[in-house]
Formats: sequence, structure tokens, C-alpha cells
Amino acid sequence: MKTGIKNRWLVVFGAVLLQVCLGAIYSWSLFNQPLIDKFGWTKDQVVLTYSIAIFVFAFSTIFSGRLQDKIGPRKVATIGGILYGSGMILASFATNLPMLYFSYGVLAGAGVGFAYVCPLSTCVKWFPEKKGFITGIAVGAFGAGSLIFKSIIEFFISNSGVSATFMYLGIIYMALVVIGAQFLVLPEKKNKAAKSSEESHSFTVSGMMKTKSFYIVWIMYMFGCMPGLLVIGLAKDIGIELANLSPVTAANAVGLIALFNAGGRLAWGTISDKLGRIRVVTMMFALTAVSLIAMSTLTLNFTLFFICLAGIAFSYGGFLAVFPTITGEFFGSKNLGANYGVIYQAYGIAALIGPIIKGNASSFNQTFLIAAGFAIVGMVLTFIVKAPKQEMVNLNKVA
Repeated sequence: MKTGIKNRWLVVFGAVLLQVCLGAIYSWSLFNQPLIDKFGWTKDQVVLTYSIAIFVFAFSTIFSGRLQDKIGPRKVATIGGILYGSGMILASFATNLPMLYFSYGVLAGAGVGFAYVCPLSTCVKWFPEKKGFITGIAVGAFGAGSLIFKSIIEFFISNSGVSATFMYLGIIYMALVVIGAQFLVLPEKKNKAAKSSEESHSFTVSGMMKTKSFYIVWIMYMFGCMPGLLVIGLAKDIGIELANLSPVTAANAVGLIALFNAGGRLAWGTISDKLGRIRVVTMMFALTAVSLIAMSTLTLNFTLFFICLAGIAFSYGGFLAVFPTITGEFFGSKNLGANYGVIYQAYGIAALIGPIIKGNASSFNQTFLIAAGFAIVGMVLTFIVKAPKQEMVNLNKVA
């Protein structure tokens, strides 16, 4: 099969272009107040749009991962770009909450989910010798998306209004994601011996879910994402309440945290190529736990608040970079899209667990200690988890 791609860095270019646009979904907070002011909705009603989008995003990766393994990443990412852009454009006509929930929450969320897995699995197959580094670039671009589009979104809102902004962004996202998707082609097939070796070490989704390793990896991923999702989402409130920062200062600190989130994705992915995936995950859990315990037990000032939050964000980004690679190394690259789509559901569940913990805890301090407990359990699991045994691979092959 001829790919038409002679330079594998063109694939990375397409992946980055696509991921930056997808990552802009994390900029939703910029729309909250403009929508409240225009339509008179409550903050909880508006924020629910984002929650729906993230849930649909995570859930749809189950289907997109399977589909891209069957028909190829270029087609699936193109579908994702069309859904994402169409959802944004339709949101510009929304005058009631159900229409907003469907357009931005369901359609745009599904578009992100369809396209998200494709760059990860494709880049890993082009760069088998530096999987962590290349995955870090792909998910790092996703993490940087909200930073890159922040000023653009603010410009559109201030000059054209919130509804027109959805329209403009939908056109931009659709165009750039679809263009980026055209670069997502798989490398030419290996010789038969290499292909046979790869397939003998690859699990189907059902085969993967029969192994103990899958459940340990899934729980580790959930415990790794949950503290980051929880604390980063509350960062401004934490700064105001515990570090006695002004709202403006707290908001500025939160903006800088996004840099550590994106930087952690590239840095930890690169480090994992040298030190090993599981060892790096142990280190990230340790840094997360120490940062959470410090936030819970020490008197916070601006510097300490920023250092702790940076440690959590830096590790959170790393989890998102390293676990796709762990999935490929434990369960094979042949069905990486489908397998990672299932494992990625740990991220979606983590996003739901955080608010439950916060709602049932008596204070921020107690919330941090509970989250630290999850991180410590995750760290313990890193000493237990092992790649599936060869006998399980053979069993999966027979099944």
C-alpha cells in the first residue's frame, strides 16, 4: 500500500494541527459569562454544556478507536472534524439549552472523540523507536489548544458576540482538522515475518479485557487523571480561598498552569523512552501525592500554591502522554486505537469522580487528602502491574 507520505514528520504536522484545534474544547469557560449575559441562563445550566461535551468526547473514543483500526485514521479523523465543526456552527444558532447541549455537547463532543485517538495511534506506528516522545507531542498539542485559541476566542466574542464566535470557530476547526486528517496515513506494511510477530503480540479488545493487566492499567489511569481534573478545575477557587489571592492573581496563576499541563505531556513522554513507562508513572504518582498533601497541610501563599498546582498539572499531562504508549506496549499496536478507546474511559470516569469527592468532603483540605490517597494507591499499583504473559497472548489469538 502506498501512503504518499515520504517524510514521517508530515504525519506529525497533521497530528499537531488537528490536536491543537481539538484541544480548544477546553476553552469553554470563556463562553460561560457571555452566554449567561445574552440568554439569562444560570451558570450551572451553561457549565453543563461542557460536562456533556467531555463525557461524549470520552465515550465516543470507544467507537472511533475501533473504526479507525478498520477503515483507517484519515477517514475517521475527517469525520471527527466535520462533526466538531458542524456542532460549533449549529451552536451559533442555539437559542435554548437543549439545542446548545445537542450542538456543542453531543455533536462537537463526538467530533473531538472521533478525531482524538487517530493521531496517537498513527504517530506511534511511524515512530516505534520513540513512542513516548511522539505521543507527548500529539497530546501536548491537544493540551496547548486552549492556550493558542484563548486570545482568538476572546477577540471574536468582544467584537462579534458569542453566537457568531461559535460560527467562526466552527469553520476554522472544521477546515484545520480536516486538513490535518489528510496527513494521518499509516506506514507501508511490514514484511510478513514482522507483521506476523506484531499480530502474535496484539490483543483484541475482548482479549485485552480478559487479562488482569487491563484492569490494573485502567484503575491506574483513572487514579492518575482524577486529582489533576479535580484540582485544576478548582484552581482559581483554591487560590482565592486557601492562598488568599485576588481573583485576578488566581486566574493568572491558573493560566500558567496550562503551560505545565502541556509541557508535562512532552517531558514525561520523552523521559519514559529513557527510564521506562511504569517507572515514570510511579514518579508522577509520587509527585501528585506530595503536591496534594502539601496543599492540604501547609499554609499556602502564592509561591507554594503555584508550585503545588504546577506539580499536579505537570504530572496530569504526563499521565495522558504515557498511558497510550503503555496500552500499545502491553496489548500491541495492531488494535491500539480500539484498545486505547476502552482504556480512555478511565479519564471520563475520573472526571465524574472528582466532583463527587468535592461534594462529599467537608473542606478543600479533606478533598486534597482523599485525592492524595488515590494517587498513593495508584503508585502502589505500579509495583504490581505487569505486561500480559505470552500464554495470554496465545489464548487471545485462539479466541
